[in-house]
Amino acid sequence: MTKIIRIGTRESQLAVWQATLVQQLLAKNNAASELVYIKSEGDIDLQTPLYEMGVQGIFTKSLDVALLHNRIDIAVHSMKDVPTRLAKGIVQAAVLERASYKDILVYKGDSDFVNGQLSMVNDSQAIKTASHAGSPPFLIATSSIRRKAQWLNRYPGHIIENLRGNVNTRLRKVQEHNWNGAIFAAAGLERIGLRPQKAIDLDWMLPAPAQGAIMVVCRENDHFSLNACRHFHHEETALCTKIERDFLSALLGGCSTPISALAQVKEKEIFFRGNILSVDGQHKAVVEKTLAIENCAHLGENAAAEILKKGGDKIADTIRNAK
Repeated sequence: MTKIIRIGTRESQLAVWQATLVQQLLAKNNAASELVYIKSEGDIDLQTPLYEMGVQGIFTKSLDVALLHNRIDIAVHSMKDVPTRLAKGIVQAAVLERASYKDILVYKGDSDFVNGQLSMVNDSQAIKTASHAGSPPFLIATSSIRRKAQWLNRYPGHIIENLRGNVNTRLRKVQEHNWNGAIFAAAGLERIGLRPQKAIDLDWMLPAPAQGAIMVVCRENDHFSLNACRHFHHEETALCTKIERDFLSALLGGCSTPISALAQVKEKEIFFRGNILSVDGQHKAVVEKTLAIENCAHLGENAAAEILKKGGDKIADTIRNAK
């Protein structure tokens, strides 16, 4: 009898799309599978900001439990949601080729007005002057502390409000509220065909470590699932996301922090950029490094050590003490 691989997934449209993609990749290599739907704590509580919930693992914990209790054989995650240290007994089975790593602004209203507001980079006085002239404050919605910190660093006069829910829910809330726009991951909207026409790539915003990538995990002793998943493992994406997650782990270890990282392969070299910001966006430390691929085994940790020496240590201490 042919073994059927049970694929664990959350119930959101994006999560099911990702799990279905893995199911299709398994089928290409003659591996039978079925989807098993699991609710997560992050899907149930849609009011509390993620950083107040101890976001690390909030979207993966329920699937980890199902995996360890043999209710499923593999779990499919947005890789940026996966803790830097996997639960004991669970291992990475595959990393899929990365889609867009970018954040985007989905906005409402007139594009000229929005572009005018976004041209006031770091000009809080100009924004305050516009507000005193009768213009309402520019409101941006996001539940991500990383996006909030980077936005306030660039636009200190803007106001950030909390936005929770799956991508469908968040898009609906943008239309229902008086926000000027909300920040989304490009990959999430593009994968399920929901990117609106009124959307701007935020090329200046560094992404969350591993944003745009999908990770498949399984039990460490499940050699059947490990072997089935190795056929669609993408080495370049796995390398870049490992560097980014090493950087995150070496700094604070969790994804509920304003830490960003991006590693890219360019002509047999790894180009890395990372930053850490204070929650209010007022303080920022950055690092950039380029190394040959064969020399980048410890690039993430070394970049973290460098950014700490450049002021990141004080920012990290402030974040730790605030928790």
